[in-house]
Amino acid sequence: MTMAEQETDEPRVLRGLADGRSSVRLRAALAIGTDPDPRFVAGLVERCAVEPEFQVREMLTWALTRHPAASTVPALLGELRSQGAQARSQALHTLSKIGDRQAWPAITRALMSDADDEVARSAWRAAVALVPGGGEAELAGVLATQLGRGGRETQLSLSRALIALGAPMLPALRATYADPDPRVRRHAHATERLWRDPDAGFEFAIEEAKRVAVLGTSGQEGG
Repeated sequence: MTMAEQETDEPRVLRGLADGRSSVRLRAALAIGTDPDPRFVAGLVERCAVEPEFQVREMLTWALTRHPAASTVPALLGELRSQGAQARSQALHTLSKIGDRQAWPAITRALMSDADDEVARSAWRAAVALVPGGGEAELAGVLATQLGRGGRETQLSLSRALIALGAPMLPALRATYADPDPRVRRHAHATERLWRDPDAGFEFAIEEAKRVAVLGTSGQEGG
């Protein structure tokens, strides 16, 4: 490809990322990922912050993972300070897919407790993917502060993140069994139930946690 052709091709591809048709945006992201070029990293990152279609966002993330981490990670880390929730969430999601542990220090407690559920969920997944060996128990302690938060999907995301840490998460999990908030206690018990029996299902684990809570209360009253 000649220099003139490259100069013509670059704005064409970038225009495709901003096209009003999701199919065109999808093809543009696919084209960039198929033939990676550091010139397109900034455009991909910028589009991640505003792209409304899930499939296109996933293709944007894939395209970014096809580029060298040295080009993508710094740009994504900058997005973690964005005022836009989607920018933070998608950057965290992409960092978890890239898997470069140099990004670990940027996965802060503030992000893991972000007021936006999607940002927090992405931060939990990124933290689990990037935590250095030996840091699982400390990370579990941070994640455990979010037990009882949100609806079913958010709680299930947190349970999965804790379970992915393995046995080192158990002390932090069990420390919440006496929490004054019944939602925290139920979520903690359900998470351990799922860890022990992954086939149980989250709804079953929650119902069983409720029964445990009732029996525990009855036992205290009877004692």
